Amino acid sequence: MSEITYRKAFLSDIKAMQALVMPEVHSGMILMRSDDELATNIRSYTLAFEGDTLVGFTALHVHTPKLAEIRSLVVIERLRGRGIGSELVTHALEEAARLGLKEVLTLTYRQHFFEQLGFHEIPKESIPEHKIWADCIKCKHFPVCNEIALIKSV
Repeated sequence: MSEITYRKAFLSDIKAMQALVMPEVHSGMILMRSDDELATNIRSYTLAFEGDTLVGFTALHVHTPKLAEIRSLVVIERLRGRGIGSELVTHALEEAARLGLKEVLTLTYRQHFFEQLGFHEIPKESIPEHKIWADCIKCKHFPVCNEIALIKSV
């Protein structure tokens, strides 16, 4: 495996981001985001590259002055288990700390992965209401959701 580099997203990355995430969108693991949604939130994304190839990304989405969410975490299948996802989450947590946020939330099917990074489970009822209506209602699993809510102080 060649070196993995990380950087913030550019608008010119949207096409590659959509191609990378599409299998996870089709499986229901990640919500579909339109090109316009990606563009509007482009500053929240951190990308991982192997050479010039996009191999992963995540977003740090700020909900309130104290709370953000890690979402849309994806790593290309052939490179999973090599620390890229953990490094993307670490970049997001560092950014959250720089911004002065207090906590970072995630909704995931990969509970163990996030627990290894210091997150702990919380009741979904404690998630900010605007999150449910803004994102969860778009999910094909709504309202019967098996995702686990986890949070970490930063």
